[in-house]
Amino acid sequence: MSHSIRTQFQPTHLQPPAPKGFAHINRYWDKQQGVYAAKILPGEFYISTGGEMIVTVLGSCISACVRDKYKGVGGMNHFMLPVQRENMEMGALSALSESARYGNWAMEYLINEVLKNGGEKRNLEVKVFGGGKVLESMNKIDIGKKNIDFVHQFIENESLQLIAEDVGGLYPRKVLYFPDTGSVKVRKLKTIRNDVVFERERTYERVINTKPAQGDIELFD
Repeated sequence: MSHSIRTQFQPTHLQPPAPKGFAHINRYWDKQQGVYAAKILPGEFYISTGGEMIVTVLGSCISACVRDKYKGVGGMNHFMLPVQRENMEMGALSALSESARYGNWAMEYLINEVLKNGGEKRNLEVKVFGGGKVLESMNKIDIGKKNIDFVHQFIENESLQLIAEDVGGLYPRKVLYFPDTGSVKVRKLKTIRNDVVFERERTYERVINTKPAQGDIELFD
């Protein structure tokens, strides 16, 4: 293999600094895409102003990709509405307002960070992914569907522009988002073990069900 071919797998420029407050996010050079990337897990979000790609894997969780279409600043979140264990066994959701607080927090916090970094609300565009029914055991409580309904209602309430989505279905998704251009690559993970993704989301659910909400966040004008 020649040197010119090898160098396409090496960084061609220095990694941009992490935005303030995001030093904990896993950031790395993605050889396949030839770009610096930030990988987010359930309960995390990230914004980019320097041409980074944002990556996540979704089961029943939702990721919203939000950006200012003129300035190229944007980000992605990854949230799942929390469900109390005893109510899952009864086949019903309770404390829906408590669940919506977490989804609402994830959406509003992401939008606020985009606006803080130069975006304008009137220029925001949104793409939504996830909300799958990844296991048969979720038939009684379709958390993915509730997540989809929530994010659609949030977008409508905030008068945001939803320009694309890939939601529902039976398979997990890997999502690659490029905030500077708005491009998204989605791959259905038909060969991955669904229980791995499901257990990852269940672990996150157990954590957030034991922690208090972080308070309300209002959108900037």
